[in-house]
Amino acid sequence: MDKQKIAIVTDSSAQIPQEALGDLPIHVIPVWLLWDGENLRDGVDIDSPTFYKRLVKSKTMPTTSQPSIGEFTDFFKGLAKKYDAIVAVLVSHKMSGTVASALGAVKELPNIPIRVVDSLGGSMGHGFVALAAARAAAAGKSLKEVVDAAKNLVPKIKFMFAVDTLEYLRRSGRISGAKALFGSALRIKPLLQFKDGMIQPHSQVRTKKKALGVLLDAAEEMLGGKKIAEAAVIDIDTKEEGDSLAEQVKKRFGISKIIRGGVSPVVGAIVGPGTLGLAFYPEE
Repeated sequence: MDKQKIAIVTDSSAQIPQEALGDLPIHVIPVWLLWDGENLRDGVDIDSPTFYKRLVKSKTMPTTSQPSIGEFTDFFKGLAKKYDAIVAVLVSHKMSGTVASALGAVKELPNIPIRVVDSLGGSMGHGFVALAAARAAAAGKSLKEVVDAAKNLVPKIKFMFAVDTLEYLRRSGRISGAKALFGSALRIKPLLQFKDGMIQPHSQVRTKKKALGVLLDAAEEMLGGKKIAEAAVIDIDTKEEGDSLAEQVKKRFGISKIIRGGVSPVVGAIVGPGTLGLAFYPEE
């Protein structure tokens, strides 16, 4: 019996860099950016450089919206013409309605084997989970094995980041347990983390430099003596700081390669320019 040909899907908020993708075929469904009456497909109708140039000058804040059930249904139908099964690895359901839309489409397509994996993460925090699924599919694993490869990685992913301002997160409403950080505290440079599928405070720090020092210390504690299997440093319009952090991670944790990338416009709309983050997971 021939092995199943399995399509791996993620949403555009992952924005997996090409150096991480290599030859892996991961299919991307765009999230929507709503701005001044325009409906823009993330990464299709607007790219990151254009978005950040516009954001700096804009007097209005963009909002975001998940792909609809109908969009997912059409997307899955198209893939089903070439693939035997589909695994969709998507941004945390606590951050977006993307997982709910995908599950709605699954109900509309009972004859297509589709599995939805909630990454409980964002950006490269869920990009790594999609990559795990894609590698398993490329290795000829079964549908169950591909899903397991993704789900088994979910609790291992660590993702921390520092922002220049909490204003974007405050407006988006996508930060949990952080009321104490707001008000006059909007001027601090907090270290944040993905925990239990949500953005939560890790530490209150007065400068970004101190926040990144705390980030490295926290990463070492999270590793618990293990080595880093893979790591990604992401930045928003602050490449020099991102490159510097990548070099610090290499030196401190003894790894030779760090994936470098940015974030998609829909993520940028939530965290804002100047954001710098580290996503990683430990070796077995």
